[in-house]
Parts: sequence; structure tokens; C-alpha cells
Amino acid sequence: MNTSALARNGRAGVERAARGSVTKGAAKAGFTARGVIYLLVGLLALQIAFGDGSQQADRQGALEEISQKPFGAVVLWALGIGLVGMALWRLSEVVFGSVGEDGRSAKKRLLALARCVFYSFVAYSVLAFATGSGSGGSGDEQSRDVTARALELPAGQWIVGAGGAGIIVAGVWIGARAVMRSYHKKLRLGEMSPRVRRLVDVTGVGGGAARGLVFAAAGGFAVRAAVEYQPDEAKGLDDTLRSFAGTPAGPGLLACVAAGLMLFGLFSFAMARWRKV
Repeated sequence: MNTSALARNGRAGVERAARGSVTKGAAKAGFTARGVIYLLVGLLALQIAFGDGSQQADRQGALEEISQKPFGAVVLWALGIGLVGMALWRLSEVVFGSVGEDGRSAKKRLLALARCVFYSFVAYSVLAFATGSGSGGSGDEQSRDVTARALELPAGQWIVGAGGAGIIVAGVWIGARAVMRSYHKKLRLGEMSPRVRRLVDVTGVGGGAARGLVFAAAGGFAVRAAVEYQPDEAKGLDDTLRSFAGTPAGPGLLACVAAGLMLFGLFSFAMARWRKV
């Protein structure tokens, strides 16, 4: 067997390992961890809608809620490790490509890289919280601080405005793909009964639409901060969710969005069970 054949066989072996049971387990753990966090954020937002605003309705608030429960520290470590698994799975998609006909395209690899970076950051923040070194302020404070530093840069208003516009586009994209059920091609639908498929669609469409709406709203506040040159106008997840209660629709809208985020948490569990990896 010549050298090139050996190299091809070697690459094929590495790719099979990357798509093996370890990678599948990492993806399942990541989706499960994401589901837990979204369920808790949705629950906290629902409490705010009904008048209890004592906790932050964001990842920090969810982690604090977990830490107060029995075996909370163990759960925090499990979530952090699960999110590390998600980041590693996305990294494998960057290197070897994802499932699907265009899984090896530059576009898919770039999206996988962005998701890898995002989940690496989230995993770091969860593990830092688990070790007691991650209580560096709420998401709202961090958003305002980052916006303030960005506005001080040359062309800072344009940078913040472009970033906010990008988040709006991402939110619309997330919501539209959920409504169009684009996630179907990523799921093993043949393993679901018709009833289960309908339930998954309820969580996928409702949860994805709510998540997209939250992204778009947060992006809108970032654009507003850029236009008015006021970093305090930028909002993290908690303030963005609370802003829904200040609309003419009142707390009812916040309750609907909160329920949608909880649906997305359930959808993440479905992805852990039936996602093609």
C-alpha cells in the first residue's frame, strides 16, 4: 500500500473516531446542558412576569438558582462539562465537516467555528461559576461595560451599530428557520412516532421563535445604544426580557416569551435524543 493510500486510510480512521460514540455523547451532553439552562431562564422570566423579580433571568441567574439546590455544585460541574462537550463537537465539525450534503462547505465550517467559540465561552463561564470565580457581574452589566469600551474605539458607534444589526439579523434568521422547521433535516424523524414529531414541532417552532425574538430585541437595544452614544441603552438577557413587560402587551408578552424559552429548553432535550451527529 502506497503512502497516499495510508494517509487516506489514516484520515478516514480519524474521521470515524470523530464521528464515533464519544463525539455523539459529547453532543448529547451539550444539548442536555443547554436545555437545562434555557428551562431555568424561562422559568425565572415567567416568575418576573408574575411579579417576582428577585432573580436575574439570564445564565447567571440560572446558575445561582442551581447552586442553591441540593447537589447544586455537582449539577453545575455536569453542565459545564456538557457544554465543553458541545464545544468539542462543534470543533469536530470545523475539522471534519458536519452531517448533510453540504456539511463540508466553508459556510458550514464557519458556522461551526462560531458555535464552537460561543459554547467555549459559555462552558468557561459555567465552570468558572462552579469554582467560585465566575461571579463577575450580571449579563446586563457585562453588556453595558463591553458597549462602553467599544464606543470609545475609533468608529465605535459604527462597530456597536454593526454588531447590533448582526444580532438582529441572527435573531430573524433563528426565528425564521424555526418557523420553517429547518431543523427537520437535522433530526432522525424516522425514529419518532407522529405524536412525538408533533410535540417536537411545538417545542422547535415555539422555542426557536421566542429565542429569535429575544436575540432581535437585544440587537435592537445595541443599535439604539450606538445611535444615542449611550452604553446604558445596551441590555443583556435579563433586561431584554424585562423590557417585554414594558410594552403595551404588558407582562403577558413576557410570559409568552418565557414559555417559549422553556419550550426551547425542551427542544434541546429532543435534539439530544434525535439529532444527527
